[in-house]
Amino acid sequence: MKTKYKFCVSCLVLVLITLNCSNRQDLKEDKYSRMRKTMVEQQIKNRGIRNKKVLDALMNVPRHKFVPEEYKSHSYDDSPIPIGYNQTISQPYIVAYMTEILNPDKTKKVLEIGTGSGYQAAVLSLLYKDVYTVEIIKALGEKAKRVFDEEGYNNIIVKIGDGYQGWKEYAPFDAIIVTCAPIDIPSPLVEQLAEGGKMIIPVGEHYNQVLYLLEKKNGKIRKTETLPVAFVPMLREK
Repeated sequence: MKTKYKFCVSCLVLVLITLNCSNRQDLKEDKYSRMRKTMVEQQIKNRGIRNKKVLDALMNVPRHKFVPEEYKSHSYDDSPIPIGYNQTISQPYIVAYMTEILNPDKTKKVLEIGTGSGYQAAVLSLLYKDVYTVEIIKALGEKAKRVFDEEGYNNIIVKIGDGYQGWKEYAPFDAIIVTCAPIDIPSPLVEQLAEGGKMIIPVGEHYNQVLYLLEKKNGKIRKTETLPVAFVPMLREK
């Protein structure tokens, strides 16, 4: 009888501990949800982003899941965040701006160069049918893939490789977004852009970069300068 009683007490304690942990996790997620809403309202909408689909995607992707543990409290700050290997997760406004300018379409496919943390790809996954993303740093690409699997982003395909070369196997792409800065615009990416497609890409030396929008019409490229930016340099395979 005493053994049974002890067993019941132990079960009750275990249930209480589980509930307590669950409640703490719920409170934490509620906190992040409020921070995310503030981010969208104050950093994104107030700075001119109007596409409702883009705003909804930013509201629904938990940026804190893509941020290293030591920076979790800054997940929704209006700034880039280090993710290791001299790389960063982009400022939320820049993610929103680059996404909106492509005019995302759920029936189309997009190529991302520079997976990094995976946050930009997760946002794109809610706005495109298929997302193809290339990361040259193996550890980052594999970590991003784990987060995609854990969070249920099942329309993202990750490749470890040289983003300068694009991903010819799945070309052409309706949209291309580049989240690292080459010195010049990679010709393979231009070739892999579909007719009528758009590419957004930072170009130039560090601290002297410009974000360009490229549009392919009748086989020709129209290039438009948009914003001065500061991205990490594009790395190349040796």
